[in-house]
Amino acid sequence: MPELYLQKRLAADIAKVGINNVKIPPENIDEVKEALTRADIARLIKEGKIIIEKEKERSNSKVKERRKARRVKGEGRRHGSRKGKKTARFDEHDAWVNKIRKIRKYLKWLRDHEVIDSHLYRQLYIKAKGGSFKSISDVRSVLIQMGKLKGE
Repeated sequence: MPELYLQKRLAADIAKVGINNVKIPPENIDEVKEALTRADIARLIKEGKIIIEKEKERSNSKVKERRKARRVKGEGRRHGSRKGKKTARFDEHDAWVNKIRKIRKYLKWLRDHEVIDSHLYRQLYIKAKGGSFKSISDVRSVLIQMGKLKGE
């Protein structure tokens, strides 16, 4: 059986598939052997004498399974594999929740220990909700400026 590499290559190029997806039935070999131009090959494809197979779809399920198993084990998440800042890998909403909880807990502690009154507590609480404070130390510095806390 002849090689027909040129014809297969041209057919693959015309159909925009790989060479392995081009099939030539044995009964059409003589006709295909004589075809040397792109126009000839295109005509033979149209007539069905050169068969173009569709690309096989491949499932990604095995890869997903393997990645999930690695993620469950914590692989690929340790120090050597990390790129970017800590905050880039951390969910922004979770970071906000942690921060606001700390600040609110601190404000409640100050109110309960009568360092600040309930009116000032409410003002600071609303400021915290609005994102005025980056951290507890930020709240402390504001209270020191107000004269409610002694600076260190």
